[in-house]
Amino acid sequence: MKKLLISLILLIASTVVMVGNSSSGDLEPIPGPSELPDRLESGENIEPDVTIIHKDDSVVEEYRLNGKLYMVKVTPAVGPVYYLKDIDGNGEMELTRYELEDLPVPQWVLFTW
Repeated sequence: MKKLLISLILLIASTVVMVGNSSSGDLEPIPGPSELPDRLESGENIEPDVTIIHKDDSVVEEYRLNGKLYMVKVTPAVGPVYYLKDIDGNGEMELTRYELEDLPVPQWVLFTW
């Protein structure tokens, strides 16, 4: 009998709380679907422009993004491939030869002046 009385009291209390919270002034509208971003129509390239230069003793590949040179891949006729990269964006190319140095690390430009 006590269990039935307690269950009945809890049911009535939860109903009163639910009805009390559903007043029309407290409700917020359901947000609609999020807006999709605009299409890329500005003419900026997403993929880099690659210029391949064949020389007698090597092949040089220049990688540019929005006209800015950021990496050069040199494949010599003899020896391992090496890269010249503008790691910090100052316009100077740094040499990377070792396999661990060529490991791609995510880098993003946060601010430019």
